[in-house]
Amino acid sequence: MVKVEFLGPIQKEALELDIVDLNELAVILQKDEEVKEWLESCAVAVNDTLVSSLEYPLKDGDKISLLPPVCGG
Repeated sequence: MVKVEFLGPIQKEALELDIVDLNELAVILQKDEEVKEWLESCAVAVNDTLVSSLEYPLKDGDKISLLPPVCGG
C-alpha cells in the first residue's frame, strides 16, 4: 500500500492505493476529473525524491506527492 498526497491548490484528500508503479497511478488519476487537469503540469516525488519515469517501481509504505507548479516572486 502506498500513500498519495496532493499538494498546493489540488484540493483532494490523500489516497492509499495498492499499486506497483506510477503507470498504475496515472491510469487511476486520469479517471478523476478533479485531478486529471493537473497531471500534465505536476512534478511527482516518491519519498521526497523527484522522479520522471512512469515505470518507477513502488514498494509498500512509499509516499507519492503530486507537486503542482507554483509562481513566486
